[in-house]
Amino acid sequence: MEKLTSSQLFSLEQYARRRNEFRAQVLEHKSHRRLAVGPNMTWCFEDRLTIQYQVQEMLRAEKVFEPEGIDEELDAYNPLIPDGSNWKATLLLEFPDETVRRARLIQLRGVEARCWVQVAGLEKVFAIADEDLPRENDEKTSAVHFLRFELSAPMLAALRSDAALAAGVDHEFYRHTVAPVAERIRASLLGDFN
Repeated sequence: MEKLTSSQLFSLEQYARRRNEFRAQVLEHKSHRRLAVGPNMTWCFEDRLTIQYQVQEMLRAEKVFEPEGIDEELDAYNPLIPDGSNWKATLLLEFPDETVRRARLIQLRGVEARCWVQVAGLEKVFAIADEDLPRENDEKTSAVHFLRFELSAPMLAALRSDAALAAGVDHEFYRHTVAPVAERIRASLLGDFN
């Protein structure tokens, strides 16, 4: 999947005019790329469109229009676009109660490395997490992580031949499996390899 360039972004003025329409398009697109894995974890699979939205929103919020500032945002977000053999996802741990959240983030250290996807009949692929910077310390994990799932050629071929997809987490304090992943999500993710 192609990385974003500054020439593919809307100017701040263009974005102001198109923002509502573009936002609606992206929210609809994201609805086919969000996967709840158990009651407290969501994976938001990223692609070029979701990352363009993130960049456009950052540029808007920070009123960035200088080329250097735009390039900095692209450098920060482009690594989250899939590379053609993988999926990239933002992992969100969601505990509404702050006291519960604090306790669970201590308990769930390392959960990001225990996330997996599995194409039917083939081995599990565990996530490579937080390649940009560590998001956990000796005490707790973060509520947000970035995951990369590298798929082999046989896995891609099986997916293209309609093999089912499963996903899950295998952590001592958080074990959940989604099997099969909903077809609308599977179909959207399959598009990342075109």
